[in-house]
Amino acid sequence: MERITVFFVSQSVQKQREPAMLPCRTELEPDRISNLPGHVTDNILSHLSLRDAVRTSILSSKWRYKWMTLPNLVFDNQCVAVPSQDQTLIRNKLVNVIDHVLLLHSGTIHKFKLSHRDLQGVNDIAKWILFLSRVSVQELILEIWKGPRYKLPSCIYTCQKLVHLELFNCTLRPPLTFKGFRSLKSLDLQHITLAQDVFENLISSCTLLERLTLMNFDGFTCLNIHAPNLLFVDVGGVLEDVNFKSTCLLAIVSIGLYMNVANDQIMARGNSGSLLKFLSNLPHIQRLEIQSYFLRYLAMSKVPVKLPVLCEDLTYLSIHINFNHLGESSAALCLLRSAPNLQELEMLARPEENNVVGPFLNFWAVEDHWNSLFDQLRIVKIVGISGGRPELECINFLLSNSPVLEKMTVKPASLAGGWDLLKELLRFRRASVRAEIIFLDP
Repeated sequence: MERITVFFVSQSVQKQREPAMLPCRTELEPDRISNLPGHVTDNILSHLSLRDAVRTSILSSKWRYKWMTLPNLVFDNQCVAVPSQDQTLIRNKLVNVIDHVLLLHSGTIHKFKLSHRDLQGVNDIAKWILFLSRVSVQELILEIWKGPRYKLPSCIYTCQKLVHLELFNCTLRPPLTFKGFRSLKSLDLQHITLAQDVFENLISSCTLLERLTLMNFDGFTCLNIHAPNLLFVDVGGVLEDVNFKSTCLLAIVSIGLYMNVANDQIMARGNSGSLLKFLSNLPHIQRLEIQSYFLRYLAMSKVPVKLPVLCEDLTYLSIHINFNHLGESSAALCLLRSAPNLQELEMLARPEENNVVGPFLNFWAVEDHWNSLFDQLRIVKIVGISGGRPELECINFLLSNSPVLEKMTVKPASLAGGWDLLKELLRFRRASVRAEIIFLDP
């Protein structure tokens, strides 16, 4: 009897030590990943690279085909990982990936971006663009980083649903039947080749165009822009003439003339620039950036004391300037006087032009300039100066004629003479009691 009792006690203890059988986790909790709302999964996929988005197909059966409906397809250096420097291997891998994705894709394609650093212009691009033209792509970005300029296939000009087009290292030769992209609102062309008439027809025929970026181009030198809905322009290149026509809505302009100052005879071959001509079709300009040598171009004709029609909406002005050049200084002062509501000014000296050009005249110290008053100017930034007399007099002029100035930042081109420059700045009279001078090391 005693042995039987011991047996039952041991059995009881053994049973107590055994863990209780619990339902498995999947019986208690639903599969949260599989049951996420559609807009949540779409948001998750939109923040992943295409390579990682495809990998989500292993999460569950409901995620297996999610990536196939992605509206934005980006093929860049992140989408293909090839542990090799073999250009042929990289090219073949990338082409296979793009072919595979486009073949399986079943939804609408809003955006297609091709920007792989190791991809040159290949024949496969033409078939991809042909496919995109048939699915009404809205945003197309094609960046060819290596090799010669890629000649765009004619099928790209049938993409009439395009809203944004961005091209890098390409040649544009549209067919004679091309009448423009009727839906295009944003155009970004960099390192491109196109003829003068092609450029002008392209801009004028895209009647909804709002944003234009044009950098490092060849095939034309006259910038004739006819675009009634244009709001933003960013241009930089070698130009002989600039004309804005029917651009009354244009609010933001950044323009740079990439031409050496020693080549005035080259500039003279074009039409003489003038502030009046340049700004006549920019009545509502709000931000203006004049880069490189474009101020010299604007000063080639006679510069008035003030424009006949003031730039009432201009609140930000940035100019590259040679303070020793009389024409450029005159053009800069004309702009300042013609912008009664200017709030922020940036003046960037070209350090390679420290030598005096033409007869020396301390322009900013001329007595009749001091009748100017900049009632709204609050922030001034002067960069790249060497401490020359014209530069100092310009600073003195601005400090003395800006009654609401809050901050002036001065950054010299080098440390040489920095202490003397700082002492001169502190000596100048200030029209604003709140004006703070900040001296930055180069």
